[in-house]
Amino acid sequence: MVSKVEICGVNTSKLPVYKDVEMKRMIEQIKGGDNEVRDEFIRGNLRLVLSVIQRFSNRGENPDDLFQVGCIGLIKALDNFDTSHNVRFSTYAVPMIIGEIRRYLRDNNSIRVSRSLRDTAYKALQSKEKLSRELQREPTITEIAKDLDLPREEIVLALDSIQDPISLFEPVFHDDGDAIYVMDQVKDTKNTDEKWMENISLKEALKKLTNREKHILTMRFFEGKTQMEVADEIGISQAQVSRLEKNALKYMRKYV
Repeated sequence: MVSKVEICGVNTSKLPVYKDVEMKRMIEQIKGGDNEVRDEFIRGNLRLVLSVIQRFSNRGENPDDLFQVGCIGLIKALDNFDTSHNVRFSTYAVPMIIGEIRRYLRDNNSIRVSRSLRDTAYKALQSKEKLSRELQREPTITEIAKDLDLPREEIVLALDSIQDPISLFEPVFHDDGDAIYVMDQVKDTKNTDEKWMENISLKEALKKLTNREKHILTMRFFEGKTQMEVADEIGISQAQVSRLEKNALKYMRKYV
């Protein structure tokens, strides 16, 4: 997708490029109702859409579909852009395009989320945008919950449910050597094949012990009792418990 020249029938190598001064002039004409300039302006910013969709190239989505969705975000950005804020159009448009693409990916996600939960998430995102403008900073989850009059936990659950899934093979770090993937950070270090085989060996070894030896090892290593406590419970001396325990462990080591 990165090296693609034509997308959705548009030859991106032939798209016009406008400077900030030209774009400001064009926006003023568009606000005055000049639809011809509007079409020209949108065409001149399609490279912006193309640069944004490249961020989603590893999602396996059709680039033509993402490009069309990105164009919708571009048009929304143009319709809502306020020149009085004195910011570049691209600065305002990029988050709008990204938001539109993410919304599309969430709605077409193979992981299904209930409609009510998704609606709550969208309301929370709208509230976040509104509060960000009012507070001039990113609001906390508590502030969003208060604004929507909903429990904080419900907001957290809703926002978590629409997070974009990522591949286990997504690289998270790379420095000329081997890359570190998500899988390396979340892999199970407890339930490995080696541990599984070890557990089987231990179970088989325990079966070879006498009932008294099994009882002693269970109390000592699974219930955390001292040799003296074990001796009192089964009615033998502490020395006998120590000898039986030592013999049982020695046999198990040989077996394993």
